[in-house]
Amino acid sequence: MTTTVRLPHRVEQALATYCVESKRTKSEVIVELLEQRFMGTGSERAPYELALEAGFIGSFAGKGASKPQANSTKERVVAAIRKKHGKKPSA
Repeated sequence: MTTTVRLPHRVEQALATYCVESKRTKSEVIVELLEQRFMGTGSERAPYELALEAGFIGSFAGKGASKPQANSTKERVVAAIRKKHGKKPSA
């Protein structure tokens, strides 16, 4: 079956670029995307998986930190507030 679709210029450019990079025809790409959309053949990932992959979830050590301290974040926040307001740290 033949179907004609008008694409916005930016979408058409993105499609053409993708097709050149992946060495596939526009028809192949469009059919695959439509099948994923309507047939549920795409691998949908949960928002948690996407956030984890993007690096929004997890922890990392800062410069020179070997082990994270339990109160390190709280201590840094308190120190920053005291510094901002010109108060001396308590003993």
